[in-house]
Amino acid sequence: MSPAMQNHTQQTQLDQVTERVERLLVRHLELQRTNALLNEQLALLTHERDSLKSRLGAARARVDALLERLPETLGADVKENA
Repeated sequence: MSPAMQNHTQQTQLDQVTERVERLLVRHLELQRTNALLNEQLALLTHERDSLKSRLGAARARVDALLERLPETLGADVKENA
């Protein structure tokens, strides 16, 4: 193979590798952006879940407090009438 032909082949291979590396870099940046968006969404959903758990706990506490205020005989009356 002539030196000119060998240089052309090497340049073609180098161009192919360069193009592939550039595509990989673009894909990497896309994945970084997607990951950042997913992390943001995860943080929001985690906050929402924690808020809902807190509200549920408060609601349970209120229901328990209301149950405690019911007279004991009311429960017995309900059972007798059933």
